[in-house]
Formats: sequence, structure tokens, C-alpha cells
Amino acid sequence: MTVQPNSHRLRQGRISEPGRAYFITSVVHERQPVFSDWRTGRLLVAELRKAHERGWVESMAWVVMPDHFHWLVQLQSGTLGEAIGATKARCTQAVNQKTGRQGPLWQSGYHDRALRDNEDLLPFARYIVGNPLRAGLVDRIGDYPLWDACWL
Repeated sequence: MTVQPNSHRLRQGRISEPGRAYFITSVVHERQPVFSDWRTGRLLVAELRKAHERGWVESMAWVVMPDHFHWLVQLQSGTLGEAIGATKARCTQAVNQKTGRQGPLWQSGYHDRALRDNEDLLPFARYIVGNPLRAGLVDRIGDYPLWDACWL
């Protein structure tokens, strides 16, 4: 496993702004294709939905790939770190319990991009839901079971 020196400093100086849209990417530990089985992927989907239902974020688009996920959200309450951290922690518990695996599920941290207020969100949503096509997992996005977008 390659560890980026000083990667813990990536979060320093960042703030979370309720009402701001964020493009999130998080990667499975050692890029293991844990979510290749769509049933396991549905465990992550359930946690993304719970974050939305709890009012932490408004989910606009997401896709669960075999070894990572992308999520377009608007932060509603708390910090982005709290919302992502809780979602990943709950997903880890669910996946480990369901599959019998042990240990970490996620690489530490996540990548986020705060979007400008006037930035069009639709291109980000299209990028997100197009991931399975670009990866060659399906020929039509409708054939991939682990994505959603509020525009549909």
C-alpha cells in the first residue's frame, strides 16, 4: 500500500459550507473490488440514502463502482467530514457483517471538490453516472444497478 506523505494535511484549512455542492470520491482500501457484487454495493447505497434521509446531505447523483464511489451532494448540516465519515463507518460495519470480512474497508480520507455557486451541476452528474460505461462494465447505463441521479 502506498501512503502519501503528509496526506493527513489535505484537510487542513478546508471548511464545510452548508448549502454548498460537493463532488466526493472515496476509494476502497487497496482498491479491492468489494462492490463487484451488486448486493454488497446495495449496502453502500443504503448508507448514502440514510445520509440524505438524516438531513446531512441532499444527494443529487451517485455511483458505486467496484472499488470506489462518486457522490454529488449539497451539504445540509454538520461538516462534510462528519457526513462522509459516518457514511463510510456505517457502510464498513454493514459490509463486514454481511460478508464476514474484517479490517478496514476504505482508504482514509476522501477527495472532495467544492463547486462554485454558479457552476452547472449536470455535467458532474453525467460524469458520475457515466462511470460504469467508461469502465466497460455495461453497454447501457440502465443495465448498471448501482447509480442514481435526482434529474431522472
